[in-house]
Amino acid sequence: QLQLVESGGGLVQPGGSLRLSCAASGFALDDYHIGWFRQAPGKEREGVSCVKSSGGSTNYRDSVKGRFTISRDNAKNTVYLQMNSLKPEDTAVYYCAASRTSYCSVRNDYWGQGTQVTVSS
Repeated sequence: QLQLVESGGGLVQPGGSLRLSCAASGFALDDYHIGWFRQAPGKEREGVSCVKSSGGSTNYRDSVKGRFTISRDNAKNTVYLQMNSLKPEDTAVYYCAASRTSYCSVRNDYWGQGTQVTVSS
């Protein structure tokens, strides 16, 4: 079965850190561009960060620059999102997605089921 599975979400206080993981099964992630997206209640899904299949290029939305870092470990078939200095406005369900052809786009071949991140004191 071809799927992406996110993990690592949870409840954290403002200023804290979490590392999200996106593990692929049934296919090789190194053939795909990977994006992290999030959706807060009542809001549209938005792109957070993305990394090219080669790993040579990354992008971040302005509100997370300097706080979030995307990385990939192709040997483990996993992509990570390290989130530091978390803020309440980062609270959302976080999704990873994979595409062979589209970079930093909502058009993806595979989506994970999402992992909840809640930033609250």
